[in-house]
Amino acid sequence: MVSASRMETFLAVSRQGSIRRAASQLHITEAAVSAAVAHIEKQLGAKLITKSGRGIMLTEAGRVYAEYCRTILGLMKEAHAAVRRAETGRLRIGVVATAGEYVLLRLLASFRNRYPDIELSLSVHPRDVLFLELHHHETDLVIAGRPPRDTGLVIRGRRACQLVVVGAPEHCPDPLRSTWLLRGRGSGTRDATLNLLDRLEITPPTLTLGSHGAVLAAAREGLGVTLMHSDALVGDLETGLLQALPVQGTPLDRPWHAITTRTPTPTTRLFLAHILDPAEVGAAAFHPG
Repeated sequence: MVSASRMETFLAVSRQGSIRRAASQLHITEAAVSAAVAHIEKQLGAKLITKSGRGIMLTEAGRVYAEYCRTILGLMKEAHAAVRRAETGRLRIGVVATAGEYVLLRLLASFRNRYPDIELSLSVHPRDVLFLELHHHETDLVIAGRPPRDTGLVIRGRRACQLVVVGAPEHCPDPLRSTWLLRGRGSGTRDATLNLLDRLEITPPTLTLGSHGAVLAAAREGLGVTLMHSDALVGDLETGLLQALPVQGTPLDRPWHAITTRTPTPTTRLFLAHILDPAEVGAAAFHPG
């Protein structure tokens, strides 16, 4: 039987691509890391890593085993949380950047005030990373766009939102001939923008920026137009820094979703009940999925 600590060590090696970097991350010796990997390989009777240049890479068996390790360790942590009282448990939330800044924080603040003894953690990643973490039970709940089909993930609540094309008032010629500002790869908003451009049958210049904040700042400065969640635009539209632009097929309905596995922990259920209760969170409430 391979211990959880050895699985954690192997996963560190798989993520870092280096025995040395894994040892540094875990604050143990390189010899201890090598011994842990060797022990697992002996137990399994399979080679899990191989040399690649100055580092290492996983074999096919190593990649398969790493996926199982992620799920096993995630389930172990979930099991520990499941047997604790909901009001004193742990809640791990994953969220895409826009929802994290404009949707979740108000909900999280009221939840913390209501249940101060719950241990909260928050991770912000592109949606594909979040759904993978949820699939491996490394996160308890995700707030993002719609999850892929056939993943076994369950939509527990929805909150209305739209994607709107906006630009600076002084720099808004025909949006179909303007530069379009894009989020980085892995962003659902980026995918929606590219799909919209395909439907419009146009190939305008594009400029990719790393975050929704950078995209909004660039739009305010007149560097181009962008497709953005309405939750992120309220202040800029009210002050006139940005204006909504008429583009065929927009605005697009893109609700936020609160998503879990099929077996949410008691603390996760407590959070879901909170965000689905208008009496507690008002207009920020989600609606049952």
